[in-house]
Order: sequence, then structure tokens, then C-alpha cells
Amino acid sequence: MGKNIIVFDIETKNSFLDVGGRENFTKLEISVLGSYDYRTAEFKVYEEKELSEFAQRLQQKPLLVGFNSRRFDVPILQKYIPFGLQALPQLDIMEEFVKILGHRVSLESVATATLGKGKSGSGLEAIAYWREGRLEELKKYCLDDVKITKEIYEFGAIQKELFYTSKFGRGKARVDIGWRIENPNERDNNVPVQGSLF
Repeated sequence: MGKNIIVFDIETKNSFLDVGGRENFTKLEISVLGSYDYRTAEFKVYEEKELSEFAQRLQQKPLLVGFNSRRFDVPILQKYIPFGLQALPQLDIMEEFVKILGHRVSLESVATATLGKGKSGSGLEAIAYWREGRLEELKKYCLDDVKITKEIYEFGAIQKELFYTSKFGRGKARVDIGWRIENPNERDNNVPVQGSLF
């Protein structure tokens, strides 16, 4: 059995404009949720009507790995989950960048600089897929983001560094990473797992 870790990402049916601005983002509704489960070594997409199945998996207290997940994905997902998600261990890769840099970076910036490849589309395109009934394209886009996030997570754990495109100049900049691929509830000998960037 693999480690109790899930890398995930959500797509929404609507935009900030539809719900009266970014401050009302928790009013957004999920169209699909993509995940990679280290226990089964499988990628999976859940439609909104299938989120109760994902909730059952979350009862096993996996480490949730995402990008901007604490402030976006998790608060929106919470509406669909009958218990508090904040109790689950979480690693938000963007939040780790913010801790050291003092500003946000995009998934595109980190993916391009670290992996040499970018996202396959944008969140607005994902909303358009939903509205146009292009469900298979939506699912593929969501899983593409999950795959990129997983690769970044693993790259950081193995190489102990990640890169991003600097806002203040050309080229890419480097940050040190202090995490491992491990759920903190399963750590051995009290070795710190989710260290931040330093």
C-alpha cells in the first residue's frame, strides 16, 4: 500500500465575476475534482455528484497536496464535505513559496521554470468547457494540473529545490525545499516532514 497522500485540484462551474467578486469565492461551485492517490497510484476525476466518494477517502486523513489549495480549493470543497477539512494535514505548494518570497507565484511560473513545461490551459477555459458541455476536455485539463502539481511536489522532495520565473527580471530563480513525500501522521522517529522553504 502506498503512502496516505492525495494531490488534488478543483475546477469551478463559474467565475469570480459570476459570484460578485473574488471576496465571494466560496460561492463558487465545483464542476470536477482531479486527484492522484499515492495509496492506489491512480489518477481520478470526480464529478460534483461523486464528491461524497472523495469525502469517504478523506476520512482516512490523507495529506492533501495542492497549489493555492488552502485559500481556494479547500474552502470551496468544504461545502461538499460533512467534516472539517482544516483538521487534515495539508501542503500548499504556493503557500510555501509565499512564506519565503513574500508574494504569490503561479503554477505556470513554477512548472515552466522547474519542469520545462507549462499548463495545458487556464481556469477560464475550464469554465468554458463546463458551460459548453465539453466534459472530457474539462476532466483532461483538471488532471493535467494535478499531474503538474504532483511532479513539482516530487521534484521538490527529491531535489530539495524548486524554480520559478522571477517577477523582477528575466530567467528563473531558485528556492530551497524542506519537505518529503510523506504524510506527517506516518512519520518515523518524529522527523519533520512538511518543512517550509528556507
